[in-house]
Amino acid sequence: MAYLLLWGVIFVLAIVAEVLTLQLTSIWFAVGAAGAFAGAFFGLGLTGQLAVFVLVSFFLLLITRPLLAKLKVKKAPPMNAEKDIGSSAVVIQEVNPALGTGRVRVNGVDWIAISETGAILPEQSIVTVIRIDGAKLIVR
Repeated sequence: MAYLLLWGVIFVLAIVAEVLTLQLTSIWFAVGAAGAFAGAFFGLGLTGQLAVFVLVSFFLLLITRPLLAKLKVKKAPPMNAEKDIGSSAVVIQEVNPALGTGRVRVNGVDWIAISETGAILPEQSIVTVIRIDGAKLIVR
């Protein structure tokens, strides 16, 4: 009976730790403790209970950890604007830092443009998008 209480406490502590961390670090031990609890309930000795706890926890760790690692590694797809970096754009309004003017069109979308070097870029010239700063394209 004392071992039932022990495995119940370990189970609850592992679940609480999992809920607090949300890192999938102790869920395997909770399932292992549940298995050991079942073993204790059916009269398995302490050595058998420990073996069930270790084997179930280790097996679940071996099986699920690599799968979860693959799921976490997925990189978020780039934003639409980030796809424009390196693209060619057409100047539709002269880019002139002194006047604070400048617009370009990239893939059918008009953007405010700033010259990377501070040079004046005439209308209809072709430029390259270097980076994005907020809602403005930095072009060369």
